[in-house]
Parts: sequence; structure tokens; C-alpha cells
Amino acid sequence: MADTFAADKMTDQEEKDLLMQLVGFTIGNEQFGVDILMVQEIIRSAPITSVPNSPDFIEGVINLRGNIIPVIELRKRLNLFREDSASEDAWILILDINSRVTGFIVDSVTRVLKIVESTIEPPPEVVVAGLANQYIRGVCDIGESLLILLDFNRILLADELKQLKAIDGE
Repeated sequence: MADTFAADKMTDQEEKDLLMQLVGFTIGNEQFGVDILMVQEIIRSAPITSVPNSPDFIEGVINLRGNIIPVIELRKRLNLFREDSASEDAWILILDINSRVTGFIVDSVTRVLKIVESTIEPPPEVVVAGLANQYIRGVCDIGESLLILLDFNRILLADELKQLKAIDGE
């Protein structure tokens, strides 16, 4: 009987291996998450300098301690409807995406979440039918609502990455 109980009980290390830590954030009424390992820092809105002839979802660049970082309006990139223009209250997630530091404007940052990886469901086929939604990694229930887990490694298409490189001056 003791052996059965021991098999049901996970060790602390096994439990840590199955947990994924996410930074939760909102855009409108929707809850999103990004792997905490991608997040370099989170800042309040900073002065953004517009870049001529950039795609409409690129707000511009910021100077973060001497580094010029492109900033993307995630709401525009995800084609989410904006009820109001409260961007002065926005936050910027500074993410390291394949060694490219990029800022993403979000409405608010909520909290760090610990999610058991097995609770993350693949996105419904209706959602991923369009290639534009390839950056949705999964969906999970966080109690009061659903959280959409984004794959920021795939959020920009190849030609958009080239445009970002041009902005960076590479």
C-alpha cells in the first residue's frame, strides 16, 4: 500500500520539471502569457521615437541604457480591437527572442504564473487554421479565465525580422 502512495506522489524535482513559469499580461480583456525565461525586464512606458516607413505594428525605438531597441505594439500585431487609447498607461515587455532584444507594448502586466505543462492545451484548429496565428502556442485554464500562451519566437515573420534588422542598423 505504501508503494502505491509513493508512485502517486511526485518528488519536488519532478514537479519543478513539469512546471512552466510565465509572465502574465493583458491586452484588452484577454489574458496572455510568455515564458519567463524570455523576459529580460518589464518597464513602464518609455519615450518612443517613430521610425519612418516601418510596418504599422512597429511603434518605433527606445533607448534603454544606451541600447536602441525596436518596440512593437502587440495589440496591432495580433490584430486585437482597441476600445480606448490608454497607451500612456501601457507597459513594455523587453524580451530576448533568438538573441534579438525587442520591446512589446502590452496594456498591463499581471503576475508570474506557474503552470503545469500538461494543462496547456493546443490551440483549437479553428484558431490555427490561418497561418497568421502560428504564434499561439497553447491555451490553459487559470481559474477565472483562459490564458493564451504566445510563442514569441514565431510572432514575427521572416520579412518582418529583416525590417527589424534594418531598424537596428544591422
